[in-house]
Amino acid sequence: MAKDPAWLRAARGRLGTREAAGTANNATILGWAKRLGTRVLGMIYNADSVPWCGVFVASCLAEDGIAAAPIAVRAMSWVDWGLALRPERLAPGAVLVFERPGGGHVGFYVGEDAVAYHVLGGNQGDAVTIARIAKGRCIARRWPADRPVIGKPVQIAAKGKPISRDEA
Repeated sequence: MAKDPAWLRAARGRLGTREAAGTANNATILGWAKRLGTRVLGMIYNADSVPWCGVFVASCLAEDGIAAAPIAVRAMSWVDWGLALRPERLAPGAVLVFERPGGGHVGFYVGEDAVAYHVLGGNQGDAVTIARIAKGRCIARRWPADRPVIGKPVQIAAKGKPISRDEA
């Protein structure tokens, strides 16, 4: 959308990107990791079977010159990144961090309904999608420290779309 921050426009442009089946790897996802490099990711990233939600977020932010969280590949590294936002100050492009069985998940806020955030993220069902994730699982709402918050919360109808239980 026209008022979306550049990093969210980059994320929307990646909707539908999927992991490769089996032992193969999607060259696009590996390319995001390669451009970010080991210093940003905190590890050598060489397989799309390794959780890549943090790679996706860092790569989209890098499109707008925004530095990633330390050890960006780990979703929980994003908990203290940037500036905290209260739920009533959320705007499209905010970085949301969630707890999940076995780890965490990170993605971009695009809207919400009464019980869930609508999150544009990578590695959601092995693809870049928009998923509904229960608000109660959200442990951090963040915004780039050097950018003004633009926009406000966006209400989206759930339309019977299920709530994601585990994004791995």
